[in-house]
Amino acid sequence: MNLLFSNLTRELKKNKSFRFVCSISFVFGIIFWALSFTRHLLLQSNAYDLGLFDQWIWLASKGEEPYSSMTGLHLFADHGAWTLYIASFVYKIFPSIHILLLSQSFSLCLTSIPLWFLCKAKEINNRNSVLIILCWLFQPVVFNINLFDFHPEVWAMPILVLYYLFEKEKKFSLCLLISFFILGTRDGLVLLVFGIGIEQFLKKRFWFSFGLFFTSTAWFIFLNNFAYPALNGDKGTVMALSRYQAYGSNFSEIILNILIRPNLLISNIDWEGSLFYLFILFLPVLFFLRRISFQTLAVSLPLLVTNILSDSSAQRDLVHQYSLPISLVIIISLINGFQKNNHYFRYYFRLFWILLCWSALAKPWFFTGPYLDRMQMIKSSNEAFAMINKKANVITTSYFVPHLSQRKLIKFPNNENQLVGDFKKYEILLLNPQDPGWGSSGMIQNYYLESAKEQGWKCKVWQNGQEFCRKR
Repeated sequence: MNLLFSNLTRELKKNKSFRFVCSISFVFGIIFWALSFTRHLLLQSNAYDLGLFDQWIWLASKGEEPYSSMTGLHLFADHGAWTLYIASFVYKIFPSIHILLLSQSFSLCLTSIPLWFLCKAKEINNRNSVLIILCWLFQPVVFNINLFDFHPEVWAMPILVLYYLFEKEKKFSLCLLISFFILGTRDGLVLLVFGIGIEQFLKKRFWFSFGLFFTSTAWFIFLNNFAYPALNGDKGTVMALSRYQAYGSNFSEIILNILIRPNLLISNIDWEGSLFYLFILFLPVLFFLRRISFQTLAVSLPLLVTNILSDSSAQRDLVHQYSLPISLVIIISLINGFQKNNHYFRYYFRLFWILLCWSALAKPWFFTGPYLDRMQMIKSSNEAFAMINKKANVITTSYFVPHLSQRKLIKFPNNENQLVGDFKKYEILLLNPQDPGWGSSGMIQNYYLESAKEQGWKCKVWQNGQEFCRKR
């Protein structure tokens, strides 16, 4: 680690290209955060997942039991993300949702710094190192995931590159420690660590690969069989398994059926969607593939397979978080496969291609249309937020949740059968049946509002359809 910091200092002093990389990474971080902050102000963030994580971390920072009032799940037993407790210490000092947005933006952008050192370790010249860094910063999934609320696995991205720096120096104990940090950002990254084990097996580092296999498998078993049931009761399993019900009802059955029933596998795969997914995933690096390291690319195989087998199409796009680790593995594969002979690069053509793919697959145009459809609600929503006590229990729409999530009880209405119980625990309604948001409906919200008025709640209505009701 000391060597890494000394190299950082030396590069900053002597290497103009590295100073450019640091500057552009920082600028990208500011731009990314400004965009995610703007999206939040435009009422486009949601309960799932920004509001969830904000409430969990805030509760933990206050010493409360960190159970979500929306899902009923414990902070640790949602995705085994013990790194969220680190964020809770920051919340003790500055409890702001923008800590999450800022950390996400800079985790994504500052991943370029260890990528630079990995390029140098592989003896790639400055010019091509900069091109590879730009290839990462302009990955469509990097831009898109920055705008998709918040997901703690983004914290693992720079750490994954550090793993490869230590792996090159054969510091395997540090690599195992890093793999445990990666696992602590999301349970799904057991597949990433298992994939790293596959790569090490192909490199004939058998003991190290077995250590990675054991670490990832043991962590999954601990979460699924012990931690989740203990903290979540009947809900205590890895939630993602529900997306593979076509292959079995539990993890063992799913694995067994995948291995021994190929017809079941073939009949349930969305072949057209999967082929298109692979196409757009590799499209930004199409003209780099000559130099790719297929040993390193093997790291992504478990994640790719599970994304393809899932019945959720969200795992096969460049908008959700599921493809982010794969995109980084692809970039690392380019670096590990490139090494010397870098005169093959047609620099400006590849730079043009990177920018072309970003413009086609990233979603900046959302700010010219979809993200502007609630602008007329900003003033009325801020008026309503000011009327809500910080300790009040609130039922609101999914897009208002992240603005009010630092409290013990908050939810969005998604089931009219829960009304009786909700009215016993909650004293504030802030709804808009004309724009009910994700997971709710105008019918359910009207039912809640009408019931509140029948019970004598004091209500205020805005012209845009937004209604605020307080229990008397």
